[in-house]
Amino acid sequence: MAQNQLTWEQAVLWLREQPEQQALVRSCYFDAPLDEAVDRYYRDPEWRAVRALLPKPPGRALDVGAGMGISSYALARDGWDVTALEPDPSGVVGAGAIRAVFAAKGLPVRIEQTWGEKLPFPDNYFRVVHCRQVLHHARDLPQLGRELGRVLMPGGTFIATREHVLVRKEDLPLFQAAHPLHRLYGGENAFLLREYLSALRGGGIRVARQLNPFASEINLFPETKDGLKKRIARRLRFPWPGLIPDFALELLGRRKKDPGMLYTFVGTKP
Repeated sequence: MAQNQLTWEQAVLWLREQPEQQALVRSCYFDAPLDEAVDRYYRDPEWRAVRALLPKPPGRALDVGAGMGISSYALARDGWDVTALEPDPSGVVGAGAIRAVFAAKGLPVRIEQTWGEKLPFPDNYFRVVHCRQVLHHARDLPQLGRELGRVLMPGGTFIATREHVLVRKEDLPLFQAAHPLHRLYGGENAFLLREYLSALRGGGIRVARQLNPFASEINLFPETKDGLKKRIARRLRFPWPGLIPDFALELLGRRKKDPGMLYTFVGTKP
């Protein structure tokens, strides 16, 4: 199959039809029907870990690059007043899908079909700005960081999950070659850790936590910390995986240098 010949919607539909890719389809929540996939995301360890990072009580939340709406739905189900930002109109992977699933679930949502580099909202408007697998798709990362910080209210919480990180710029082609969907639609990207942090600081966002690939269920999913500990224990022939402490996973995650490894950023606006 020729590289870049498909749209994002076409790439997802093609992936759904491949019998050997069904585990990937399910772990990415690309499976149909969407109303069942969003419920599964809401129950899965990834969202439980994200929920623990959110402030209380709920208020206005912006879900940037909302895709088919799995995070928007989870936020709304937890009581947040959600605005979903998604430029793709697709009924499979974009704004059309969000509209349909929220109608089916009977939940309210505002949908804005635009890009994050120019947000149609007033300053200091949202209590939470949430991005899932979004920053690495930025057309202009510093500008995106400025806009995300502009609309976040002082004291508000910023969360960007599952962002692809490079150790060296030269590793980008390696990451793209290994990514299962890049060859289909050509839209995958990754940045250096310092580029993410610089962009967020440029928006006035103070990053309080950088969760590395092994530090959270968010980055590990569909694997879990327990599953990772079992793998490590088998490799070391250690009979008690439950005794491996979480901080050991975090230390191990700091040593990873895989092209495109996943990080999560949590911050606030002073």
